[in-house]
Amino acid sequence: MLSVGFLPACTGSFSGYFSALFGGHRLEAALSADLAVFSTAAKAAHEAATHEECLPDNKYDTTALEASYIAQGQANRAQEIRIALESYRTMTPLDFDDDTPIRLTALVTLEGGEGEERRLFLGSHAGGMKIADGDGEVVVITPGSPLGRALLGLRTGDEVRAGDGAAAMPFTIVAVR
Repeated sequence: MLSVGFLPACTGSFSGYFSALFGGHRLEAALSADLAVFSTAAKAAHEAATHEECLPDNKYDTTALEASYIAQGQANRAQEIRIALESYRTMTPLDFDDDTPIRLTALVTLEGGEGEERRLFLGSHAGGMKIADGDGEVVVITPGSPLGRALLGLRTGDEVRAGDGAAAMPFTIVAVR
C-alpha cells in the first residue's frame, strides 16, 4: 500500500479537490517515485540474473531462474505504474451532487453504524493508495475491487455492505462529490 503526504483541505467543488490531489501532482509524485523504485529493482534483478556468478553449477541450481522471475515481476509492476500515471494525467474529473450516481472520480464518504466515516476516491488505478488531507485520509479504490463495484451507480443515502458474508459491515453513503 502506498501512502502520500499531507494535502490541504479543499472546501470548494470536487474539481478543486481533484486538482489538489492530482493537479497538485501529489499522486503523480508518489506514483513516479514508485516507478523509479520498481524500475531500479527490475534492472538490478536483471543484472543479477545475467551475472556470471549466477550461472548454474548443476541442473539443480536455479539462482538465475529465480532472479529472472523477480526481474520480470518488477518490470511488470513498473509497467502497471506507467499505465496508472498516464491514466491519472489524462483523467477529467466529473462533478457530483447528492443525486448523481457514483462513478469514476467520485469522492465518496461512507458512515458506519457507530458513526465512523471513511472517505474513498473511485479511481482507475492505484487501489489501496492512501492520501492524507486536512479532513483525514482518502483511500483510492477501483471499480475492480468488490467495494468499488458495489458503489457504482449508488447515490447519497444508499447503503452498501463492505466485506464478505457474516463479516460484511453496512455503510451509508453520506456524501458524494
